[in-house]
Amino acid sequence: MGKVLSIAARQVNRFNVESRAEKVISQSKPKPAPKFQSNLKDLQRVLDENPDLLQELNKKHAPLDDNLKRVFVTSTDVIPEPTHKDPSKPLPLNRNAIDEFEYGHLEPQSVPKGHCTLRQAIEFISKHHTEPQIWTSSKIATEYAMKEALVSNILQHFKTFELHIPDKTAEKRKLLLKSDTNKTLE
Repeated sequence: MGKVLSIAARQVNRFNVESRAEKVISQSKPKPAPKFQSNLKDLQRVLDENPDLLQELNKKHAPLDDNLKRVFVTSTDVIPEPTHKDPSKPLPLNRNAIDEFEYGHLEPQSVPKGHCTLRQAIEFISKHHTEPQIWTSSKIATEYAMKEALVSNILQHFKTFELHIPDKTAEKRKLLLKSDTNKTLE
């Protein structure tokens, strides 16, 4: 609906543009803004007191004009540098896009006691999955300075992804590989 209205409004605005522009350009003098009654009374009072005022205002004063032509402005002010520049925090020189992080977020440099990063969690979950007798929850808790109950909950509820290939697909691949080797031998 908005597109239809904008198209219609554009057509109305562009209608008869040339004649309207010519009419505005052909006007000899722009119309001044209307004056307030109080301003008109003040202007009339000043003109009554000094009738030659309008002529003096419209007359060009040659000495004043010459003085104005001789005036040259020279600036000796030093342009101050912006104060928001902090030398300890310079702007980055590398403006390239930041690479994506491995786990979707920036990993912390230091980890407080009792916590672990996503990388560490995946690491000890996979170690426990491959060798559960060696990597028990108590050993993981002591190594990563975490509570044993928390580690056992993590190991119970989180697992790493495993890839399962169905046997039928594996058999088809073996058959395809055998047929390819037979063709190459012939």
